[in-house]
Amino acid sequence: MAARTGTKGVPRRAREEQILAAAQEEFARVGYAAASVVTVARAAGISKPLVYSYFGSKEGLYVACVDAAGSLVADEVERSAGLGAVGLERGLLTVAGLTAVLDGRPHLWRVLFDPTVPAGTEAARAAARHTDRLHRLAVEGVGEMLELAGDTDPADRALTTRIWIGMLDTVLRWWAEHPDEPGASVLARVERIAAGLSAGAVAP
Repeated sequence: MAARTGTKGVPRRAREEQILAAAQEEFARVGYAAASVVTVARAAGISKPLVYSYFGSKEGLYVACVDAAGSLVADEVERSAGLGAVGLERGLLTVAGLTAVLDGRPHLWRVLFDPTVPAGTEAARAAARHTDRLHRLAVEGVGEMLELAGDTDPADRALTTRIWIGMLDTVLRWWAEHPDEPGASVLARVERIAAGLSAGAVAP
């Protein structure tokens, strides 16, 4: 059975991916609230009505973008968590996995964590499906680390989880600001910083 085609003989799936790639860059660049479907269409080399014919609305386009980005990120974090490492090792494995899957497209992190998405909308619910999953994995990893250290204080767990998510967010947003930096280079930076902090913590 032949693949369905879009305009000018382009397969529908290929056209969708082309639109999503342009839209993800636009949402990452200016945020959901300021994003323009006209700009997305122009970047994809198609008409604005064609974007709507594929995704229905700007919100539908964002939902498709955040589902693609969120699944990619959360699946990788879950895979890293399944390796069985704990503490700093698990954190570095998480960074290693994310710098691999986001290589060449670190802006996807911004799509997933977009503060301009209006609360209570389908767009917000779509993002939450993925960010909630990431938060649960962070709570799990932090909890394992603190339990090994004999710390069962719920407030400590909550604060440490927030610190970890904040550090990861900082790394990935920095990378999005330096998109020409290869993922392997970003990972090497994080590993050097972690080693330096660890050495400082045990220095006499």
